[in-house]
Amino acid sequence: MSTTASVSSNAMPPGPLTGPAAWYGRDLAADPRWIYKLNAEELGDIESALSSFRQQDSNLTQVTRETFKLPTLGPALDEIRHELLTGRGFVLIRGIPMEGRSVADAAAIFWGLGSYLGKAVSQNGKGHVLGHVRDLGYDVDDPNARVYQTDRRQFYHADSCDIVGLMCLRKAKSGGLSSIISSTTLYNEMLKRDPGLTAELFQPFKVDRRGEVPDGMDPYFTVPIMNWFEGRLTCYYVRRYIESAQRFEDVAPLTERQIQALDLFDAISEDDGVHLNMDFEPGDLQFLHNHQILHDRTDYVDWDEPDRKRHLLRLWLCPPDGRPLPPSFAARYGGVAPGNRGGIMTPGVRLHAPLEPA
Repeated sequence: MSTTASVSSNAMPPGPLTGPAAWYGRDLAADPRWIYKLNAEELGDIESALSSFRQQDSNLTQVTRETFKLPTLGPALDEIRHELLTGRGFVLIRGIPMEGRSVADAAAIFWGLGSYLGKAVSQNGKGHVLGHVRDLGYDVDDPNARVYQTDRRQFYHADSCDIVGLMCLRKAKSGGLSSIISSTTLYNEMLKRDPGLTAELFQPFKVDRRGEVPDGMDPYFTVPIMNWFEGRLTCYYVRRYIESAQRFEDVAPLTERQIQALDLFDAISEDDGVHLNMDFEPGDLQFLHNHQILHDRTDYVDWDEPDRKRHLLRLWLCPPDGRPLPPSFAARYGGVAPGNRGGIMTPGVRLHAPLEPA
């Protein structure tokens, strides 16, 4: 990717960007080097670390890379973290056996591997540092609901953290594909088609907090969708939340140009050659660099039996070596210092890792 001196958050890159972050889904679908297949020795590492965790009888949130020892897999996870933060921006880790494994053991494995990538932060106003992606029957049109708790499509978006991780426990009956896209490629395609509309994305937008409001903050925050800061392109996008922020009286209506820019952004995202789809298998772990990868999930049809319903675990992670973020991110991230940012903190919240959806 091109580099330049630190500039204001509404500046744009000097032109198209290159490098490993500028990928197209059509190319990666034919060259799946983004799938990391665990070998027997690495799986042995995991089972040994899990056994040690059980013997210690410690709380999940106390697990660290120092206590969840992975002598073979650990160095590979350090390389994966580097790839996430400076390279392609995502990885799918495959091969963890799930047959007969309890949620508690799966969560311990997920948390243990995640500790090599970063510190877990709160994913909602309840202080959950371990999330459960499962249909809880919520109304997708409720302005205070989170779409991951429904069976509806999520549309391309970013979460409020540096790295987001998912672990598949069970698949849906049909659908529920994970779809990801490079924001670098989106920027390049936007610039190619309409530079003027591209510039609109580097201006501030109001984004709804969906009822999860930190103490002393407005019920929305302000951030550009595209940010060019210290030579890096960082993207934050949740169109549904941009639109629902319009419910507040002190938020100005979106302009025609802003809507056109959002529409073009979304249209490019829908291009089958631009985004990449993947179908999770039980035991798969997906990690994304949230600042350069947007993610989506297709609608799905679930099983009738409760013990067969689609169920994913989720982590929001803050690595110690994260990229510089523009000051505008502080309103959502609680600060921009690497290793100490991200998550959702509301008054009186207590961090905990529930083993069941709540």
